[in-house]
Amino acid sequence: MSEPAVQDALSAAEPVLEVTGLHRAFGSVRAVDDVSFTLARGGSLGIVGESGSGKTTTARIVVGLERADSGRVLVCGRDRAGHGGRAGHGRAERLRRAREVQMVFQDPFLSLDPRTTVGGVLRETLRLHFPGDRAGHERRTGELLDQVGLGSREAGALPRQLSGGQRQRVAIARALAVEPAVLVLDEAVAALDVSVQAQILNLLADIREQTGIGYLFITHDLGVVRCVTDDVIVMRNGRIVEAGPTVGVLADPQHPYTRLLLDSVPRPGWDPRQIAEARRAL
Repeated sequence: MSEPAVQDALSAAEPVLEVTGLHRAFGSVRAVDDVSFTLARGGSLGIVGESGSGKTTTARIVVGLERADSGRVLVCGRDRAGHGGRAGHGRAERLRRAREVQMVFQDPFLSLDPRTTVGGVLRETLRLHFPGDRAGHERRTGELLDQVGLGSREAGALPRQLSGGQRQRVAIARALAVEPAVLVLDEAVAALDVSVQAQILNLLADIREQTGIGYLFITHDLGVVRCVTDDVIVMRNGRIVEAGPTVGVLADPQHPYTRLLLDSVPRPGWDPRQIAEARRAL
């Protein structure tokens, strides 16, 4: 194997995201309790669990919206732990860190400025992170819209004039504008109709194949996990109770809580009373 090929293979093998020993408490509640995982470059990792499991707090720490009490988050080998007032953490450094990890939220309407057109949203993002190239921004805006399946009509629209699926495409385009290494998707299709969910999930699969971006999916929906993730971790009460390749974990769950999550999915013969009893027994 040639030296460039060896370097490419090593680069592909390196994790794009490494999370080690995260802890975050809110008073007496341990929201995140010794959480560790890695995300492969170009990989897709799901974090599943019920409300209160700690999955969203973990995601917010990775993005930088929450600060861990202890632990490390490395993106492309760089520590994301920021400490206010320290040298090297000025505006330019904060923007660089923001470009590394982007987040797409459940409700895109809340994350978009209702007074700004779709094209304006993308141009503002590009100007903030890559100033001084207005012609390039116009070209890149068109490329981003095309990448997420939108066109000139949507570019001139306000968020309220778009459907939920279209708004989520805009949110994805805005995240992709800064060319992140990791895209965190926090229940990103939970508010969409099933048919629109499928369209967005297919879009995300295509983007991952084209760009090599790493996905961190935060969801309670095991159907989403089955469709779009390579690996999965299951969280309960702030801790990871099971982890492994998605196919294996869903086909042969080892932890009672993982089995409970799978049994909770409605299907013929499903008895919610049995599920409630099993939940109380855990």
